[in-house]
Amino acid sequence: MGFHADGVGKGTTAAVNRERKLSRVRAETAHAALVFDGDHCHGWCQFGVPDELPRIKSRATYERGRTTSPGLADRVLLRRQGTPSPGRGHRGAGGALDLIAGQRRGRVEGYPEDAASVPAGFLYNGALSTYETLGFTRDRKIGKHRWVVTKVIEPSS
Repeated sequence: MGFHADGVGKGTTAAVNRERKLSRVRAETAHAALVFDGDHCHGWCQFGVPDELPRIKSRATYERGRTTSPGLADRVLLRRQGTPSPGRGHRGAGGALDLIAGQRRGRVEGYPEDAASVPAGFLYNGALSTYETLGFTRDRKIGKHRWVVTKVIEPSS
Protein backbone atom coordinates (compact mmCIF):
# COMPACT_ATOMS: atom_id res chain seq x y z
CA MET A 1 0.00 0.00 0.00
CA GLY A 2 2.98 2.31 0.45
CA PHE A 3 2.95 3.54 -3.18
CA HIS A 4 -0.85 4.06 -3.35
CA ALA A 5 -2.37 7.46 -2.59
CA ASP A 6 -3.82 6.36 0.77
CA GLY A 7 -0.52 4.62 1.57
CA VAL A 8 0.46 3.40 4.98
CA GLY A 9 1.32 5.26 8.12
CA LYS A 10 -0.32 6.62 11.23
CA GLY A 11 -3.82 5.34 11.80
CA THR A 12 -3.43 2.24 9.64
CA THR A 13 -3.01 -1.35 10.66
CA ALA A 14 -2.16 -4.50 8.74
CA ALA A 15 -5.89 -5.33 8.68
CA VAL A 16 -6.77 -1.89 7.29
CA ASN A 17 -4.06 -2.20 4.63
CA ARG A 18 -5.32 -5.66 3.62
CA GLU A 19 -8.87 -4.32 3.25
CA ARG A 20 -7.69 -1.32 1.23
CA LYS A 21 -5.60 -3.52 -1.05
CA LEU A 22 -8.44 -6.01 -1.51
CA SER A 23 -10.74 -3.13 -2.46
CA ARG A 24 -8.20 -1.96 -5.04
CA VAL A 25 -7.83 -5.46 -6.48
CA ARG A 26 -11.61 -5.83 -6.79
CA ALA A 27 -11.84 -2.40 -8.45
CA GLU A 28 -8.95 -3.41 -10.77
CA THR A 29 -6.83 -0.47 -9.60
CA ALA A 30 -4.05 -2.69 -8.19
CA HIS A 31 -1.89 -4.89 -10.41
CA ALA A 32 0.87 -7.32 -9.54
CA ALA A 33 2.71 -10.43 -10.67
CA LEU A 34 4.24 -13.02 -8.34
CA VAL A 35 7.31 -15.13 -9.17
CA PHE A 36 7.07 -18.71 -7.89
CA ASP A 37 9.41 -21.68 -7.94
CA GLY A 38 7.10 -24.47 -6.80
CA ASP A 39 5.43 -23.25 -3.62
CA HIS A 40 8.13 -20.67 -2.83
CA CYS A 41 7.56 -17.04 -3.85
CA HIS A 42 10.88 -15.50 -4.91
CA GLY A 43 9.65 -12.05 -5.81
CA TRP A 44 6.91 -9.84 -7.06
CA CYS A 45 6.25 -6.90 -9.32
CA GLN A 46 3.71 -4.19 -8.66
CA PHE A 47 2.66 -2.09 -11.64
CA GLY A 48 0.07 0.44 -12.63
CA VAL A 49 -0.54 3.83 -14.17
CA PRO A 50 0.93 6.78 -12.25
CA ASP A 51 -2.45 7.72 -10.73
CA GLU A 52 -2.58 4.27 -9.08
CA LEU A 53 0.97 4.50 -7.66
CA PRO A 54 1.67 8.18 -6.97
CA ARG A 55 3.89 7.78 -3.89
CA ILE A 56 7.19 6.74 -5.44
CA LYS A 57 10.44 7.40 -3.59
CA SER A 58 12.26 10.61 -4.52
CA ARG A 59 9.01 12.03 -5.94
CA ALA A 60 10.07 15.69 -5.82
CA THR A 61 13.27 14.99 -7.78
CA TYR A 62 11.28 12.79 -10.18
CA GLU A 63 8.84 15.64 -10.89
CA ARG A 64 11.60 18.25 -11.39
CA GLY A 65 13.29 16.17 -14.10
CA ARG A 66 10.19 14.79 -15.82
CA THR A 67 9.96 15.49 -19.55
CA THR A 68 7.04 13.19 -20.49
CA SER A 69 3.42 13.08 -19.43
CA PRO A 70 2.94 10.69 -16.49
CA GLY A 71 -0.36 9.58 -17.97
CA LEU A 72 1.49 7.77 -20.76
CA ALA A 73 3.59 5.56 -18.56
CA ASP A 74 3.12 2.53 -16.39
CA ARG A 75 5.10 2.35 -13.19
CA VAL A 76 6.87 -0.97 -12.69
CA LEU A 77 8.24 -1.77 -9.24
CA LEU A 78 10.17 -5.04 -9.34
CA ARG A 79 10.82 -6.62 -5.95
CA ARG A 80 12.44 -9.83 -4.82
CA GLN A 81 12.44 -11.90 -1.66
CA GLY A 82 15.37 -13.91 -0.40
CA THR A 83 18.30 -14.65 -2.70
CA PRO A 84 17.18 -15.94 -6.08
CA SER A 85 19.42 -18.27 -8.02
CA PRO A 86 21.27 -16.70 -10.97
CA GLY A 87 18.88 -15.62 -13.69
CA ARG A 88 15.69 -16.41 -11.77
CA GLY A 89 14.92 -12.76 -11.04
CA HIS A 90 15.41 -11.81 -14.68
CA ARG A 91 13.00 -14.52 -15.89
CA GLY A 92 10.40 -13.52 -13.31
CA ALA A 93 10.68 -9.84 -14.16
CA GLY A 94 10.40 -10.69 -17.86
CA GLY A 95 7.20 -12.58 -17.07
CA ALA A 96 5.83 -9.49 -15.35
CA LEU A 97 6.55 -7.42 -18.46
CA ASP A 98 4.77 -10.07 -20.56
CA LEU A 99 1.76 -9.67 -18.26
CA ILE A 100 1.83 -5.89 -18.74
CA ALA A 101 2.14 -6.30 -22.53
CA GLY A 102 -0.99 -8.46 -22.48
CA GLN A 103 -2.93 -5.59 -20.91
CA ARG A 104 -1.56 -2.44 -22.51
CA ARG A 105 1.25 -0.91 -24.51
CA GLY A 106 3.39 2.18 -24.23
CA ARG A 107 6.17 3.65 -22.17
CA VAL A 108 6.97 1.87 -18.92
CA GLU A 109 9.07 3.31 -16.10
CA GLY A 110 10.94 1.65 -13.28
CA TYR A 111 12.83 3.14 -10.34
CA PRO A 112 15.69 0.76 -9.49
CA GLU A 113 18.73 1.28 -7.34
CA ASP A 114 22.29 0.78 -8.56
CA ALA A 115 23.27 -2.50 -6.87
CA ALA A 116 26.95 -1.58 -7.03
CA SER A 117 26.23 1.35 -4.71
CA VAL A 118 23.87 -0.08 -2.06
CA PRO A 119 23.66 -3.28 0.01
CA ALA A 120 21.38 -5.96 -1.51
CA GLY A 121 18.91 -5.63 1.38
CA PHE A 122 18.11 -2.09 0.25
CA LEU A 123 17.18 -3.01 -3.33
CA TYR A 124 13.48 -2.69 -2.62
CA ASN A 125 12.63 -1.49 -6.14
CA GLY A 126 15.02 -3.93 -7.80
CA ALA A 127 18.52 -3.64 -9.20
CA LEU A 128 19.39 -1.35 -12.08
CA SER A 129 21.19 -4.25 -13.79
CA THR A 130 17.99 -6.35 -13.80
CA TYR A 131 16.05 -3.61 -15.54
CA GLU A 132 18.87 -3.07 -18.06
CA THR A 133 18.99 -6.81 -18.81
CA LEU A 134 15.28 -6.53 -19.62
CA GLY A 135 15.92 -3.75 -22.14
CA PHE A 136 15.21 -0.68 -20.01
CA THR A 137 17.40 2.37 -20.62
CA ARG A 138 18.49 4.97 -18.09
CA ASP A 139 16.48 8.18 -18.32
CA ARG A 140 17.72 10.18 -15.33
CA LYS A 141 18.99 9.90 -11.78
CA ILE A 142 16.47 10.77 -9.04
CA GLY A 143 18.45 9.89 -5.93
CA LYS A 144 21.96 9.13 -4.81
CA HIS A 145 21.59 5.54 -6.08
CA ARG A 146 18.12 5.57 -7.73
CA TRP A 147 17.30 5.91 -11.42
CA VAL A 148 14.29 6.34 -13.67
CA VAL A 149 14.58 3.73 -16.42
CA THR A 150 12.21 3.38 -19.37
CA LYS A 151 11.17 0.86 -21.98
CA VAL A 152 8.48 0.82 -24.65
CA ILE A 153 6.19 -2.19 -24.33
CA GLU A 154 4.38 -3.47 -27.40
CA PRO A 155 1.14 -5.36 -26.87
CA SER A 156 1.37 -9.14 -27.02
CA SER A 157 -0.65 -10.84 -29.70
